[in-house]
Amino acid sequence: MILVTGALGQIGTELVLALQEKHGKDKIIASDLKEPENYDCKFEKCDILDNENYERINKENGVDTVYHLAAILSAAGEKNPDLCYDVNVKGLENVLKVAKKYNQRLFCPSSIAVFGPDVPRENTPQNVELNPKTVYGKTKVKGEELCDLYFNEHNIDIRGIRYPGLISWKHKPSGGTTDYAVEMYFDAIEKGEYVCFVNEDTRLPMMFMDDAIRATIQLMDAPIESLNYHSNYNLSSMSFSAKELADEISSHVDFNCIYKPDYRQDIANTWPISIDDKDARSDWGWEPKFDITKMTEEMITNLRRLNE
Repeated sequence: MILVTGALGQIGTELVLALQEKHGKDKIIASDLKEPENYDCKFEKCDILDNENYERINKENGVDTVYHLAAILSAAGEKNPDLCYDVNVKGLENVLKVAKKYNQRLFCPSSIAVFGPDVPRENTPQNVELNPKTVYGKTKVKGEELCDLYFNEHNIDIRGIRYPGLISWKHKPSGGTTDYAVEMYFDAIEKGEYVCFVNEDTRLPMMFMDDAIRATIQLMDAPIESLNYHSNYNLSSMSFSAKELADEISSHVDFNCIYKPDYRQDIANTWPISIDDKDARSDWGWEPKFDITKMTEEMITNLRRLNE
């Protein structure tokens, strides 16, 4: 049985569907803080900080694999650092303890936020000193360290990806620094205008959600002996500036983007411009399918359909 925490978030929404297609609906349990109406999957209401309830869910359902997506994201984390630490570190510790007790396989994502401003910003390598300046980044570094500890000392099969900014038409983002890239598409279709919270020349690594979901499942399917890393694989697809994205969208719709940077600009300034993911490509065959043009075609087509 497979459990997905944070199943109602941006990644979880689509990962649950992909796992249902791969394994069957009866093999997937979704969990999150609030129970949705008319949810087409077995659902367990769960706060990962409630270790007793979390363990009960795992034990009663015979869970052998967990995709642990429950987390506080970057922008939200800077506004509420205590909650960010509690959920991203203490919550992960609860998940790891249960994984050890029941010998589970675990997917736990990391983020490009682990890289601080002192690493090479272009083609940021896999192995660099991690010195992030944000609370969120620090919790993700701690998460990588905890996962590596449980892999090395307790022989738990733990895998993870340093996700770039993720873009999807199925779910509006909530609390991330790269949210502008998703919001721009939604507002372009709904309003024809968007007020962007980063400068037009802000360039960050991004990925279409279809690629991110495929990469997640591909990594979990890879033979463990082929992996040279576990909780912290660099992953890359494309990098573009906010203006380049706005221009690409404008080639499809009548659209105006206004740039009014806020506190999230400071976070973006510490992150890489592009990522070197050669280890993911060589170790488990990763290769993206979407570039900015193909992604924009998919986003515009589907958002238009939703707004008809």
